[in-house]
Order: sequence, then structure tokens, then C-alpha cells
Amino acid sequence: MKKVLFVLMLLFLSCSTAWAQTKPADSTQTAKPKTKNIDFNVMPYLSYNRTLDFMFGAIPMMMYRLNKADTISPKSLSGISAIYTTNKSYFVSSFNKWYFDEDKWRIQAFLMTGNKNAQFYVDDLNASDFYDYGTKMTIVNFSVQRKIIKGLYAGLGYSYAHYNTNYQDNIEPSSITHTNGLQLITLYDTRDAVYYPTKGDKIRIRWLTYPTWFGNDVSANKILSEYNKYFPMRNGTDVLAARFAGKFGLGNIAFEQQVTIGSEDIRGYSEGKYRGDGLIDLQGEYRYNFGKRMGVVGFAGVATIYGSDTTSFNWKLYPGAGVGYRYRAFKKEKFNIGLDGAVGKGDWGIYFRIGEAF
Repeated sequence: MKKVLFVLMLLFLSCSTAWAQTKPADSTQTAKPKTKNIDFNVMPYLSYNRTLDFMFGAIPMMMYRLNKADTISPKSLSGISAIYTTNKSYFVSSFNKWYFDEDKWRIQAFLMTGNKNAQFYVDDLNASDFYDYGTKMTIVNFSVQRKIIKGLYAGLGYSYAHYNTNYQDNIEPSSITHTNGLQLITLYDTRDAVYYPTKGDKIRIRWLTYPTWFGNDVSANKILSEYNKYFPMRNGTDVLAARFAGKFGLGNIAFEQQVTIGSEDIRGYSEGKYRGDGLIDLQGEYRYNFGKRMGVVGFAGVATIYGSDTTSFNWKLYPGAGVGYRYRAFKKEKFNIGLDGAVGKGDWGIYFRIGEAF
């Protein structure tokens, strides 16, 4: 309980930065029309998948400028999410994206604590089946990026994670894992907007290393790569988006660090069955907008994994496809929330979205 209270305090402090940007009015000066610096909204959260069951909660968010005079930087975003599921999981997190100095600097900070009750698949000749596991987790991610030349950024990051995992029927021994990761980031970004791009490219490569000299029990590395491409359609009203992503685990990848097919790569898988050390996927999405604040999307893609404990899962193709609804959350900024439904190979999922999938 003390750990949860400590993290909640950190979440409050991380989101309070924006409120300090609004200065009190000087009563000695002539009153002028005020422009609202903070756009605040509270989003309800409601979703379902085959692992966590029904999920519900609330997500207060705000968009703002760290410097009102800086109209080049995208607006910054801060929010807190509190989610509870009917399988007795819970997650409390803070997410922050700060842009400043005419978009020369970009900082991201993410904090989360929670208890995840999920499942994983065990391929055994005697009893191949899903087994439940529970993980109490605390995760902190922080990164700073600096513009080098137009469109090109480089940066550093740090990540900390603590996991306490117990498995059903002692199928695996209980484990307590903590990791300290260092991150090198390269980003090439020519998108016309960071929250809802209609054209341009986003190419990001991250190298995460977990060396033993940095407090890790074993050495491991991960390479995370993505290439997103955006094409304007219907005179810029709609968007055709395409994505290639690769997540490559190298060395001693812990169970909690493995990747599973699902969520943004690829939607349509929520059982957590296809898990491995690495994943590659390719997908496309058409974003059709109607009215002032609404839209629908259609998407399809295919993924593969490697390093699975079930060797028959490795390097097979796993397709997914679905549709979704979008609603514009803020009046002055194109930023969508929405709900996606998708089907995969013997699986399906429903996903609540904060922003677009990619």
C-alpha cells in the first residue's frame, strides 16, 4: 500500500507541471481577453479482452503549451489513468509528453504501478493449456531527445521495472525481477502533426541495454524499430497509414520482458498465447473522418514471432483485421480517443484507444 501511495504522489507531481504555466492576472493592468492555455478533459475508459475481462476507469488529460509564445512546438500532453478489471487487476499510471524551445527538445515520462492477472500458454505433451499468473509491477520510463537537424532527433533514456510474479499450480517458480535499462534513441520525424499526422514519416530506432554493471542480474539487449508512413486521402480529409515494426530481444530476456502479439502489433489477439523474445509486423489502416469530431477506421496486418517456448509458434504468420470508431477529445487539437474491435487467428479483442494505434 505504501508503494502505491508513493507512486500516486509521483503521478500528481509529474502532471502538476502544466498548471504552473498559467500566471495570475496583474490587477494593475487593463484586462485583456484571456486565451485558455490548458485544455482539460476527463475520458471514461471501458474495454474488454479475453485475458483481463471487463476493464473500466477514468483518464483525466490536459493539453497545454509550456511557453505560450512558442507556437512551433506541438502542445504538451499530461494525463493520469486509473483502470480496474473484473479479473481483479488494476493499473494506475501517469503519461507525459513535453515539447519546448520551438520543438528542439522532446521529453517523455511514464510511471505505472499495478497488479496484472493474466495468462500464458504452455505447450506440454501431457497438458497443453493456458495457465494463470499474477504480476505486481512498478515501471518508470524517462527519455530526452534533442533536434540535430531538421526532422532528426537523438536522445537518451532510462527505464526501471520491478516485477513480482507468481504462477498457477507452480508451473513455473515464483520470481522477483528488477531491471535497469539504458536507451539510445534515433528519431526521424517529418509528420505534419504528432497527435494526428496526415502526411510524412516517423522512423524510430531504440537500443535498450540491461548490463550487469547497471544493477541487472543478467545481461540483455533489445532493439525496437518502427517505420510509420502517412498518406493524405480525399483532399486531406482522410488518412492512409502504414506501419512496419520490429522488436528484437537479444540475450537473457526475462518472462516479463517478452513480447506478445496484440495491442498495436497486431490487434485481434488478447489471450496472450503468442509470446516470444521478438516480433515483426506489417499493417495498414484507413482513417475515414466525417462530421467535425468523429471518424471510423479499418485496419489489417500480419505478424510473426521468434524465441517462443512453444517452438511451433515461431516464424508462423498471424493475421489480424478489424474496424474502429474515433471521437475528437479536444476542441482545439486533433487528438482522438476511440474503440477498436479486431479478430485474429483463433482470437479476438476489443481495444480502447488514447490517440491512434500508430
